[in-house]
Amino acid sequence: MANSAHPSQQELAALLKREDFSDVYAQADQVREQHKGNEVQIRAILEFSNVCRRSCRYCGLNCHNGKVSRYRMQPQEMIETAQAASRAGYRTIVLQSGEDPYYTPEILGEIIQEIKKTGMAVTVSCGELPRRDYAYLKACGADRYLLKHETADEGLYRSLHPDGTLQNRVECLRNLKDLGYETGSGFMIGLPGQTEETVAKDLLLLAALGCDMAGIGPFISHPDTPLRGLPSGSTELTKRAVALTRLLLPDANLPATTSLGVLSNGEKNDVFSCGANVVMRKVTPDPYKERYEIYPAKLGHTDIEKDRRELEEQIRALGRIPL
Repeated sequence: MANSAHPSQQELAALLKREDFSDVYAQADQVREQHKGNEVQIRAILEFSNVCRRSCRYCGLNCHNGKVSRYRMQPQEMIETAQAASRAGYRTIVLQSGEDPYYTPEILGEIIQEIKKTGMAVTVSCGELPRRDYAYLKACGADRYLLKHETADEGLYRSLHPDGTLQNRVECLRNLKDLGYETGSGFMIGLPGQTEETVAKDLLLLAALGCDMAGIGPFISHPDTPLRGLPSGSTELTKRAVALTRLLLPDANLPATTSLGVLSNGEKNDVFSCGANVVMRKVTPDPYKERYEIYPAKLGHTDIEKDRRELEEQIRALGRIPL
């Protein structure tokens, strides 16, 4: 696997179906250590708006969900939260929202410029935008952009995203890469209709795009969406996908996703021995955090400094170095 530059979809699917995956996990962990060391990068994530114009059928923030209490953080509040995260030791902040047209490129650009004064790297995750807007945010200092493709299967993508196309999603990712962003994508495990062959296609898309980051987590159904009541995605298949991504993209940053921790904190810790090297911690202020519910999760009070210290201790307990 490690010596094959371009494994086929069939080969990857066969690997995903193997009964014993331990040797692949070991190989992925070795590649992670060689390329990323034993450091775990801790990144702050600030969910600044839960307003979204899209109607993605799996997402609790979709525009048709009338039960959501919508909010928008003001720019100064966002900047002050980022400054607090910087003081707590975070080196990167992820600015995440639904696709909310209220935040124009000019508004986001000013926020990014202010946050950059702290010395932190800034990742933006605000959905699909025109290339000129991505270019503007890059010029304002944005370092990374996260835009998960969710599924590389065109039929499945169409069924889940009635107001978007896989083609446009991929075009956005290519624009981001071309503009010099550290470009992140990713997908969910356990979507209805997904197979190991589908997941293999997802892995090959990440490789074809040359992604610098990839977030892979299990699907968790939200009770106020059309996919309510469906079973959650497999944590085992999630870890396998992370491991294969590490082998395909040795230098990529691969997070232990929040959704994996929702289903099993043990599995979230275990994924660090399967190729992952990043973890994100919410710094979204109360009470906004509870209202940014893509999927159900039990969330406690936000204490930026205390949360950071606790996470550092957890990482050291795993034999890794928090960064």
